Amino acid sequence: MVQTMDISFALNGKEYKLSVPANAVLLDIIRDKMHLTGTKEGCGRGECGACTILFNGRSVNACLILAPQADGAEIVTVEGADVERKLLSIQKAFVEEGAIQCGFCTPGMIMSSLYLLNKNPNPSISEIREGISGNLCRCTGYVKIIKAVERASKDIGK
Repeated sequence: MVQTMDISFALNGKEYKLSVPANAVLLDIIRDKMHLTGTKEGCGRGECGACTILFNGRSVNACLILAPQADGAEIVTVEGADVERKLLSIQKAFVEEGAIQCGFCTPGMIMSSLYLLNKNPNPSISEIREGISGNLCRCTGYVKIIKAVERASKDIGK
């Protein structure tokens, strides 16, 4: 029998208290218990970045965080990431630059981009490459994604 633990956390600005299996990963809690499906499950091993979220202000892979580690945490998913309207600028730039194809990697790419632009509102191309380096995309070849982040940084800086 799997042990459960009671945890409380803030998710997208709202407080929650849940009883979770001690061996559950945060990604499963977000998708299955909280019904927020923007955060995707790709590899389940922290290699693809499809499950990127902000966890206590840091960009992390939700598949690598055990649910009990979320106790007391501040968690932001793509559904709640409209911080200072930056998310809208990033989404708009992704569309305008054609950086969205199949869309599976897009939420993780957007969350990594948001984290980068929160830290550095005017990143260089190499800083953008480094900022999204934990996210894999099989469709775009990254050039359009890099251009989208660059465009968003200019839009946010206005």
